[in-house]
Amino acid sequence: MEYRNLGGSGCAVSAFALGTMTFGENTDEATAFAQLDAFAEDGGTLVDTADVYVDGASETVIGRWLADRPADITERMVLATKGRFPTSGEPNGAGLSRRHLDRALNASLRRLGVDTVDLYQVHSWDSLTPVEETLSFLNDAIRAGKIRYFGLSNYLGWQIQKTVDTAQLAGHARPVTLQTGTACCPARSNGRSFLRVSPPARHSDVLAGGRRPPHRKYQQDVTPPANTRMAGHPMGSYLRGRSQDKRTLAVLDATQHRRNRAARPGQPPRVDCPYGGAVAHQMTRRIEGGWPS
Repeated sequence: MEYRNLGGSGCAVSAFALGTMTFGENTDEATAFAQLDAFAEDGGTLVDTADVYVDGASETVIGRWLADRPADITERMVLATKGRFPTSGEPNGAGLSRRHLDRALNASLRRLGVDTVDLYQVHSWDSLTPVEETLSFLNDAIRAGKIRYFGLSNYLGWQIQKTVDTAQLAGHARPVTLQTGTACCPARSNGRSFLRVSPPARHSDVLAGGRRPPHRKYQQDVTPPANTRMAGHPMGSYLRGRSQDKRTLAVLDATQHRRNRAARPGQPPRVDCPYGGAVAHQMTRRIEGGWPS
């Protein structure tokens, strides 16, 4: 196993991370334990989860595994989780406000059975909460010893830049990672690490949960299939709202049309999604251009 520093931090992590979005649902506890054991045996250290993965069950399963295994194994693990998406139906049950993140982080710590999370990632941009408020909370959480570093997930280029610039001006800690579903970004650049989903995720951008051609398992005005993120997952309402946007559907239709026209005899048609490609290109340009040091 290769090891790399987590962005510009001094924390070393395995080059491969174990994603745990299905733990507690499609992956039962016994299978999850076996996967974690195999990952640790092969030298893996970075375990990634989120508070909304199976309504918190993913974090609970990881917490039970940590409690069940000896310290010489668990102390090597670098835990990463996320907060932002709905954990309740009340008005402050989602977002990047100090109120929601404080409750979400404390609940994650309880489920994981730990006092500190190594990497806390804000799961998506929140246009209703000032960036200053979010960064102030994250900085306080680092000072309180609840998190060691923080990262971004599903952010666009301008959102990354605004976050980094605001943190620098305020003297706050800055993000060390970016987790994104786009597939053409560098693994590490200018002191920040990309936690890239592999195989390239089709669930983490605006064309969410399989909407990107040629994998459109969600269709307009059709009830999402059972046991999918769009159907019953806590993020379902959020994903449905974005994926049914007229602009999103127009992009999908145009991409499908282009894909069909580009098809070659005897080969499956293939074309990159314009939106995903634009985001990836934007992020690549932003990172290659360099964040403030």
